[in-house]
Amino acid sequence: MGTGIFSIFVMCFSKWLYLCVVVPQTRERNGVSACNCGKGRRPDVLTSRVPRRRCQTSGRDYVRDKVCQEFNSLGKDNFRSLAIIMNSKKFSNATFEEISHLVKEVVSLAETCCVKGADPNCYEIGSSALSAKSCDENAPYPDHPGIAACCTHQGLERKLCLAALHQPPREFPTYMEPSNEELCEAFKKDPQDFADRFTHEYSSNYGQAPLPVLVGSIKSYLSMVGTCCISPSPTVCFLKERLERKTLSILTTMSNRICSRYAVYGKEKSKFSVLTMFAQKIPSASFEDISPLAEDSAEVFSKCCGSMAEDCMQKELSELTTKICTKLSSKDEKISDCCKGKNLLENYLCMYSLQPAKSPQLPEIQKPTDEQLCTVDGSHPMDQFTFEIARRQTNIPEVFLTKVYDATHNLVNVCCTVADSIACVSSKRPQLRGEIFKFLTKADELCGEYNDLTFLEFKQKLKESFIKTMPDATPASLTELVERRADFASTCCIMNAPPLYCGLKINAEVGHTCDHDSCMLI
Repeated sequence: MGTGIFSIFVMCFSKWLYLCVVVPQTRERNGVSACNCGKGRRPDVLTSRVPRRRCQTSGRDYVRDKVCQEFNSLGKDNFRSLAIIMNSKKFSNATFEEISHLVKEVVSLAETCCVKGADPNCYEIGSSALSAKSCDENAPYPDHPGIAACCTHQGLERKLCLAALHQPPREFPTYMEPSNEELCEAFKKDPQDFADRFTHEYSSNYGQAPLPVLVGSIKSYLSMVGTCCISPSPTVCFLKERLERKTLSILTTMSNRICSRYAVYGKEKSKFSVLTMFAQKIPSASFEDISPLAEDSAEVFSKCCGSMAEDCMQKELSELTTKICTKLSSKDEKISDCCKGKNLLENYLCMYSLQPAKSPQLPEIQKPTDEQLCTVDGSHPMDQFTFEIARRQTNIPEVFLTKVYDATHNLVNVCCTVADSIACVSSKRPQLRGEIFKFLTKADELCGEYNDLTFLEFKQKLKESFIKTMPDATPASLTELVERRADFASTCCIMNAPPLYCGLKINAEVGHTCDHDSCMLI
């Protein structure tokens, strides 16, 4: 990437979020043709980029002109790098070869159709051909189970359908940084191939980080490799460069984690996630202490995860860290220690990485009354109730407690919209209470001692437990049970466990939380 590519990217993407495709019949507003600009309305060429503002020229010409404007302003190489980033984010499980084939077609289309004097229909014909090629079962592009259904459509409808396809973000980043020697060997062998492969791998793994953060981190890393691999003292150079990009590296990692969770949870559930996190790290802090910080955290995630402002996440996360430290340093020594650093992002990472505290002895939870649940802010007492569970049972991870959150909020949503809301709550709540108790008991059985023991000790405890409950089990079946349960615990009994993957695993491990077909929890 050229030295100015980061600022160009940000300038370009501050105006473009979703690709605009015009349906054949556009409506006229004040004499100006209007088109449908919205999420999912994207052709399958550089499908992830598009304008927020209303389109004001004819559809196909508009799309062609905008793609060509970016191609000509960025230049072929930077346009190509951007295509790798955007398509690697969108197809996070695709191979480098699949992304490369797609990007090659995209760049070739722009290169052919964006030259002066090109046939006005060049872009439409080329994009239609690419759409048709995507439907070939031997197409070398990223695979998706929805392609077959899209390919039953024709024309614009097919393009829109294909464009809306995407793979879920990776819940388990797999990128492992090579050694300095391996980096330089690959770089010297083929600098362009090295840059492309790194860009793809990094974008696939950290694609939920805000785009300016991701692009800045890629640019910084490639610059470091390019500088240090020709340095007479590469080891010293790498050490110096890594220290300089430490803040950006933390920002990329943290914002990817934060925004991955935000993408799954949304704003309200993200607030609950932060509530739970601090409830379990600092059980001495009250709901009143932590709730405003959870609100502020959700606002930051909402504001910055999709922002094109270069400094949004760093600025807002730094300010949030200051608020957290001001409010909670006096509540917990470990938080106070985290807040002593001069780098605010490092301080946030320190707090985020703290393990849950030991469960304290606290008074019995004051459950909200049936009447309180259907007040104007019925979610508040239910959030506080789940918060109180979290601080008393710090060994039960958030991915379990979100099940309780969902069930309690479903109760409120169902009952508080009917005429006799109190009667509805009164009739359903005893069942939910019983299911929550059964569920938390099982959660404690699955994860209770995981964070207090070494992995080998945990497996030994599992084996002893299974021998007691299943005395007739064969050694082979015992080993299989222990390995399966240990694998579950190592993934889903940890802090910040992946919510989608573990949500399914928890359902499988816990089973139904009631004895009939109308369970309220699982």
